[in-house]
Amino acid sequence: MIRENIERVKENIRIACEKSGRKTEDVALIAVSKTKPVSMLQEAYECGCRDFGENKVQELVEKWEQMPKDIRWHMIGHLQRNKVKYIVDKVYMIHSVDSLRLAEEISKEAGKKGVTVSILIEINVAEEETKFGTTCEEAVQLVEEIARLPHLVIKGLMTIAPYVENAEENKQYFEKLRQIYVDINHKNIDNVYMAELSMGMTGDYETAIAEGATYVRVGTGIFGERFYTG
Repeated sequence: MIRENIERVKENIRIACEKSGRKTEDVALIAVSKTKPVSMLQEAYECGCRDFGENKVQELVEKWEQMPKDIRWHMIGHLQRNKVKYIVDKVYMIHSVDSLRLAEEISKEAGKKGVTVSILIEINVAEEETKFGTTCEEAVQLVEEIARLPHLVIKGLMTIAPYVENAEENKQYFEKLRQIYVDINHKNIDNVYMAELSMGMTGDYETAIAEGATYVRVGTGIFGERFYTG
């Protein structure tokens, strides 16, 4: 099942890129493996997946210990400051940085471990009360403040769009995130490399690709419905 799902998602990515005049290699697929057992991740790995996304620190650390070391782990869930120290030397990228205080903690812990951490700034474009992320209005200032910190580098932006039946409804949010990305890029801020736009999930990643996504985060589309153990 997982192999067929991955092949289907990759084909959808290829078609979406073709339609929008983009290269397929410019869009990376993150297999969102939260709540999934290592056996399912191993299957996805054997199908060529190397980017995996986790929501919880403990789960990421446990899987990091058990899985091959060439995997690029992406922290895509809300990150509490007191958990930062456990993952700064294990993650390829943290997608969910939404405050200066969190960035300061990442900078501090990265300094202790002697690493440089790639981060994305999370923006709550749709202004949903249930979602984390800075506001569109505060995004540029936040980027400028975080960019001054050592031991981390801002690689782009991330958003989680609303759950909708019709993916086209989220086009406006992806467009907005891309516009902020372009505006920040034009400012040529030191230590900011606007290279990545992490947006689009199982239900709307093709729409996100049309608007410039470089990372799409697909869980259900690869592993099936998520399940939770007690």
